[in-house]
Amino acid sequence: MTFNIILSGVGGQGILTLASIIDIAALNDNLFVKQSEVHGMSQRGGAVQCHIRIADKQIYSDIIPEGETDLILSAEPMELLRHIPSLKKKGWIITDSSTFENIVNYPDRHELYKQIKTHWHHMIINAKSCAKDLGNSKICNMVLLGAASSKLPIREEKIEAAINYYFREKSDKVRQKNIEAFRLGQKKAKDFTEFVY
Repeated sequence: MTFNIILSGVGGQGILTLASIIDIAALNDNLFVKQSEVHGMSQRGGAVQCHIRIADKQIYSDIIPEGETDLILSAEPMELLRHIPSLKKKGWIITDSSTFENIVNYPDRHELYKQIKTHWHHMIINAKSCAKDLGNSKICNMVLLGAASSKLPIREEKIEAAINYYFREKSDKVRQKNIEAFRLGQKKAKDFTEFVY
């Protein structure tokens, strides 16, 4: 088994945090992991992407071959669409519906949603709104992780344990909010039928 994930977004959306948590969870589930990342000088608004490869045997390359991605998880819809050529024919795409309009000719978001919906396995979640409902818009990355968790080859309890471990030096309140966001994302994914805009 090899499962390939691309995480995408822009600086400040918690993509590298997501990658670290998935890595920790996979390793604690006795799986092999390789990761590479590209980020726009850590500036807010710069493109960020991570390739994560998870397998039950040794992996020799950290770069996902084109057309071999099982899941693209994105914190931004246009950033998601940049990576579509890497997607397997029946791969999953999951994104936050919130746009980060950092260029003057940013496409119409409704057109972006239409393009996303042309893919058989897609999910558009308003993760930012969910995070705000929980009192912290910074945890929308955990909502997205929860939404994607049933697609990952990692047991969900291992992901929750990884969230707790990653935030081990933060307060109980911070750890609990991140777990709440993860569980809300799981619920949103179970309830997801079609994104309405």
